[in-house]
Amino acid sequence: LSFDLVYDFAIHTPLDEIRFILDTARLNKKAAEESVKGQFGHAVSKTISGPIGKKYLGDSSYTHMLRLTAAACDARMDGAMIPVMSNSGSGNQGIAATLPVVVFAEENHKTEEELIRALVLSHLTAIYIKQNLGRLSALCGCVVAATGSSCGITYLMGGEYKQVAYAVQNMIANLTGMICDGAKPSCALKLTSGVSTAVFSAILAMEGKCVTSVEGIIEDNVDFSIRNLTKIGSEGMNETDKLVLDIMTHKHCD
Repeated sequence: LSFDLVYDFAIHTPLDEIRFILDTARLNKKAAEESVKGQFGHAVSKTISGPIGKKYLGDSSYTHMLRLTAAACDARMDGAMIPVMSNSGSGNQGIAATLPVVVFAEENHKTEEELIRALVLSHLTAIYIKQNLGRLSALCGCVVAATGSSCGITYLMGGEYKQVAYAVQNMIANLTGMICDGAKPSCALKLTSGVSTAVFSAILAMEGKCVTSVEGIIEDNVDFSIRNLTKIGSEGMNETDKLVLDIMTHKHCD
């Protein structure tokens, strides 16, 4: 599997063969809408749309993407009996790979076909990265899922392969190294950071801006950059994983 194959599949596969992806849009959006009715976790979603959130963040497609994604995670991480569609075995990754793309498509009046292809691109990108990372890692899965959603958003902005690959490079340059310290209510904060970076990375990509191979872990070939990301997560962060677990099991709680 390679990134150009992922892109080609998402863009050119007959629509009826991939229409099933709309199920994830329906299920995860329903989860977010149910969450808004209650009070869950750290209420990240309601904070974004509350008076202070609106004052400083505004009320736009961008904040709606953050709000809906955080909503589903707020509820799920607080134990609400609300089903979501997962990606690579993770509900939060399914949420992050789905809802930003869905909100962007709806609020920018994209066609059903564009939404389907954007969702397939998002989810399959996450699967491609995840298969090299492994099921469990000290690297937060929202980095992977948000990279997928950045691809879907870039495509919906009118981007082609070049711009979508740029978005991946920008994401890897920015979020690599975010730790996973378990499933918990504060995961909604990490998903929000991932979605925020996904949007910014897409905008940079559409402006023709991409982190270059002379910087950090980025290489000219997007597949090599993905390998560098997954190598850091699967090999380089093994000690991080042990240390995080040690800290979590020896906290000095009152």
